[in-house]
Amino acid sequence: MTLDLDLLPGDYAICRCPAGAPLPVWVPRDGFVSATRTPAELSVVCAADAVPAGIRRESPFRIFAVRGPLDFGLVGVMASLTSPLAASGVSIFALSTFDTDYVLVRAAAVDRATEALRHAGHHVVVKRKRRGQLKLAPTKKIRRA
Repeated sequence: MTLDLDLLPGDYAICRCPAGAPLPVWVPRDGFVSATRTPAELSVVCAADAVPAGIRRESPFRIFAVRGPLDFGLVGVMASLTSPLAASGVSIFALSTFDTDYVLVRAAAVDRATEALRHAGHHVVVKRKRRGQLKLAPTKKIRRA
């Protein structure tokens, strides 16, 4: 399975809030934001610079977004992403929405992750933010022997 992926610009944080806490006021109202509540915790993923001091977090992360929407009947989407990353020693934090899937990797491992995904046959487009706009950077294709 070959997928088209966008590497989103910016650094992100994965935050842990108490289980019964309301959605914090510091959570951005736009951009990439994910909130997941379980009986044990409230996890928030958002721009790293939006998280105030004192909040339990892991950061910085970068986000690979699978271009969607994806059909719910597709099998192996996450496996096609996570297998080459695991083989390259890249740990991940995975998220899914109704339309598509996202894989977060530590910012320090983003180059290794990009190379692993390209080597596995996926197309990765690095999106860069310039003056309020997203600009596409050139990509290189990996040829299989």
